[in-house]
Amino acid sequence: MKDYWSEDKKAIRRINKKKVSITIYIFAIAIILIVLACLYISSQGFRNWIDKNIFRKEITQNNVTTIDLNSEDNYEIYAYDKYIAVLNKNSLNIYNGSGKEEKKLDVEINNAIFKSNNKYLAIAEQKGQKVYLIAGTDILWTGQVEGNISQINVNKNGYMSIVITDTSYKTVISLYDPNGNRLFITFLKSTRVVDTSISNDNKYLAIAEIDSSGTYIQSNVRVISIEKAINENNLENSVTYIHNSEPNKLITNLKYQDKNNLVCMYNDSIDIINNGENQVLVDNNDKKITFMSIKLVNNAVTVEEKSSGLFTADSVVQIINTSNKKENIYTVKEVAKDVITHDNVIALNFGTEIHFIDTNGWLIKKYIAEQEITNIVLSNDIAAIIYRDKIEIINL
Repeated sequence: MKDYWSEDKKAIRRINKKKVSITIYIFAIAIILIVLACLYISSQGFRNWIDKNIFRKEITQNNVTTIDLNSEDNYEIYAYDKYIAVLNKNSLNIYNGSGKEEKKLDVEINNAIFKSNNKYLAIAEQKGQKVYLIAGTDILWTGQVEGNISQINVNKNGYMSIVITDTSYKTVISLYDPNGNRLFITFLKSTRVVDTSISNDNKYLAIAEIDSSGTYIQSNVRVISIEKAINENNLENSVTYIHNSEPNKLITNLKYQDKNNLVCMYNDSIDIINNGENQVLVDNNDKKITFMSIKLVNNAVTVEEKSSGLFTADSVVQIINTSNKKENIYTVKEVAKDVITHDNVIALNFGTEIHFIDTNGWLIKKYIAEQEITNIVLSNDIAAIIYRDKIEIINL
């Protein structure tokens, strides 16, 4: 009589062995991946090798897309969104990441001020009257102001502020909506504006101003309610908050980030103003801080030069989240010559090498050149290395 029970047991054993082998294989692969991930996080040397040989994050000057320039012409070049904008002889040529020309726009500007946010690019004539707002590759509106334009700014929704000088007032600031309608205008009698920022919800205009008429420099941050300024037509009542800094503390930049955190950069610190309360985020005392920036999304960054030997020093990049105060560190055994930031990207220029890192402190791309790098423009998606006769494009 045939023993079916015995045959079933053999089949079960065969199946179990197969399952066990697969389980062991998967488990071994998982362990290897975990070990590799731990090494990637903890060992800079291993991480550099993986970035270069596996992830191919290292690119050289000979392996990038280029846009040729006439070395005898004067160009003004800017990166925004996913485009490179090249202004020359009242013509704005817009290129994509492949170096292909997407659009050519007539722009009556020779000495340009550029500012961008999201898909919007604002262009104005430095010490002139003309201003343009571009979305993508199309001009949304163009306008002309009385006086001379010294600064512009634009938020992620296309609201633009224009700072005007050389009028009967020390400074005039106009605010425009994305359609080019002027919402209101404010006048400052005795202070000079160093920066402006419009909140992401379009509710507030912040003004960084300096009063140098006294015996010491006084920096102030003035916050205006846009709704009150428009509806009540009373600029005095529309001022919701004025923060007066300590004497001789010099404000250089400010930027609205999420949750209406107004991040302010001074010569010796980075502060956050929210609901009228001022909090110090970064204090530069007893540190050799060589660069700082707040022109990021929900982050601020400092670069500290730390001695690593008798004649050597490291660049320690500290990235601080302005919402939860979490810190990320990126260290390079070289001294940075320049730092440029935009949204979630930080570009560290070491002369003939640029490290593009994100706000989590991870390397995005490393660019190696054969000559000194002096001019970089950067957006969140694209970077351009500018030489006299060409532009080299790096897609991030």
